[in-house]
Amino acid sequence: MQITPTGFFSNLKNYSFSKLQGDLMAGITVAVMLIPQGMAYAMLAGLPPIYGLYAGLVPLLTYPLFGSSRHLSIGPAALVSILVLSGLGDFANPMSPEFINLAILTAFVAGVIQLGLAIFRMGFLVKFLSNAVLDGFTSAAAIIIGLSQIKNILGLDLGRTSTVIDTIENLLWNLHTTHMPTFMIGLASVVFILICKKVKRSFPSALVVVILGTFCVYYFQLHEKGVPIVGYVPAGLPMFQMPDLYFDSIKTIFPSAVIICLISFIESLAIAKAVAGKNENYPIDANKELMGLGFSKILGSFFQAYPTTASFTRSVINDSAGAKTGLSSIFSACIIGLTLLFLSTSIYYLPKAVLAAIVIAAVIGLVNISKAKFYYKTSKHDFWVMIITFTTTLFLGVQSGILLGIILSIGYILHRSSKPFYAVLGYLEGTTVFRNIARFPDAKQREDLLIIRFNASIYFGNSEYFREIIWSEIRQRTPKITYLVLDFSSIPTIDASGLQMFDQIINELHKDQITLVLTNVQGPTRDRLTLAGLLDKIGIHNQFLINKDAYTYTENPHGRHVLKMKYANQTDS
Repeated sequence: MQITPTGFFSNLKNYSFSKLQGDLMAGITVAVMLIPQGMAYAMLAGLPPIYGLYAGLVPLLTYPLFGSSRHLSIGPAALVSILVLSGLGDFANPMSPEFINLAILTAFVAGVIQLGLAIFRMGFLVKFLSNAVLDGFTSAAAIIIGLSQIKNILGLDLGRTSTVIDTIENLLWNLHTTHMPTFMIGLASVVFILICKKVKRSFPSALVVVILGTFCVYYFQLHEKGVPIVGYVPAGLPMFQMPDLYFDSIKTIFPSAVIICLISFIESLAIAKAVAGKNENYPIDANKELMGLGFSKILGSFFQAYPTTASFTRSVINDSAGAKTGLSSIFSACIIGLTLLFLSTSIYYLPKAVLAAIVIAAVIGLVNISKAKFYYKTSKHDFWVMIITFTTTLFLGVQSGILLGIILSIGYILHRSSKPFYAVLGYLEGTTVFRNIARFPDAKQREDLLIIRFNASIYFGNSEYFREIIWSEIRQRTPKITYLVLDFSSIPTIDASGLQMFDQIINELHKDQITLVLTNVQGPTRDRLTLAGLLDKIGIHNQFLINKDAYTYTENPHGRHVLKMKYANQTDS
C-alpha cells in the first residue's frame, strides 16, 4: 500500500494561475464558513470553542496530501461531534481537561484504525453498511443534535441529559425561565441562516451572524444582562503535544473510536464520490480516503484536534467556489491559522446562542423524510431497517443506534446469502429462451421435466437451502418428474461444503430415479466440480451449454447420441 503523497503532487502538474485563483478563492470561502462552524461543533462535542479551530488546522493541511478527492473539506462536523459527546460523556464531564484529553485520544485511535484499514486495503468494508441504516441514523442524530442546542437558544442553564425524552421533559419544565434577549438572538440567527441557504448557499451566513451577534453583545453589553457568551479564548497556534496513550484510557474510548472511524469514513467517501460526480467523475479510491482521513486524525491529535471528518456543505461550497486541487484546503488551513494567531481574542463576546443557531441550521436538512417515503415505496425491508435504526438511535442513543444498524446490515446480508433467489424456468415457444414461470405465464413446462436456476454461489451457508428448494419443487410435481435440469449460469463458484451437499443431491436423485442434467456451468464452478469428481459422476452426456439443448436432449431419447457427441469435448470458460 503506497503511503506517499504522490496523488497530491500529480494534481499540481501543469498548475496554472487560473487554478491558483480558484483554489485561493475556494480556500478563503471555506475558511469563512469553517471558523464559526468549527466553534459551534466543538461546543456540540462538549469542548471549548477554540478546539473547533484546532480541528480545522492540521487535518486540513494533512488530508490533501494523502486523500484522493480534490474537493473534500475535512474538519469538525456535526455528526462526529455528537458521537464524541455521547461516547465520552459517561467517562468525564464535558469541557473538563479530562474530557478534552479523551476526545483528542479518540481522534488518534480512530486515525490509527483507519490507517490500518488502508494499509490492509479494507476500504470495501463500507459496503456492508446499508444506506437505509445511515439514513435512519443520520435523521435521528440530527434530531438529537437539534434538541441538545435548544437550551442554548433559549438561554437555559440545564444539565446534560441521557435520553431524548429526558431532554424534552427538561426543556418543557424550564421553558418559563427562557431568557428573552438570548432567545431573540438565537431565533434571529437561525432564521437568517436558513433564508440565506435558500437564496444563495455559498453566502457566509454563519460568519455574518457571528459578527452581528458579537457586535450586538459588545455594543449593548448584553452579557451583563444574562446573555451567555463564549468568553476567554486563548490566542496562538496549538502546541505540539502527544495524546495521553494510557492503556485504561484507550480501553475506555476504543468503542467510540471504532464507531467514529466507520462513520467518518462512510460519510467522507459518500461526499467525495458525490462531488467527484460533478467534476468529470474523477476516480475516488476508498483506501486512499482511509489513509487521508487516518493521517489527518493522527497528526491532528498531536496538535489538540478532536475527531474530524468531511463536511458535505463545505465540500460542495469548496467545489462551487472554484477549487481545482487540494491546495484550496491548505489555503483554508492557513486562514484558520491566522485567525488563531490574531483574531481569537475578538471571539470573547460571541453569544453561545449564535453557535447553537449555526448547529441547528446545519442539521435541519439531515432529517430525511423523502428517503423514508422512497424506501417504503420500493423496499419494505429497507424502510423498516431505517425506522428501527432511527428509533433506536433516538431513544437509546447514537452508539446503540449505529451498532444495531451494523448488526441489521450484516444480518440482512447473511439472510440474503443463506436464502438467495431462485427460479423455475419454462420455455418460450418459437425461441431458444427460458424464463421464470412466475414472471412469464406463457413459458411452457413439460410434466416430466423441471428446470431450476439458483442465483448465487453455493457455500456452507446456503447449501442446505439449495437442497431444500430442489426437493420442495420436485415434490410439488405430479406426476413425478423424470429429469431435473439445474441451470448454473448464476452460480459463479461452489465451496467444499457445497460440493459435499451437491454430491448428496446427486445420490438422492439417482436413488429416486431422476436424471440430473447441468447447463451453463461457469468455468470456476466447473473446475471445482471436476476436481471433486462430480462431473464424471453426472456424466458428460448430461451436461450442456444452453437450456434449449438440454430441453431437446431430454425430449428426444433417440437423438441423445448426437448431442452427446456435440458437447463431449466442450467446456465453458
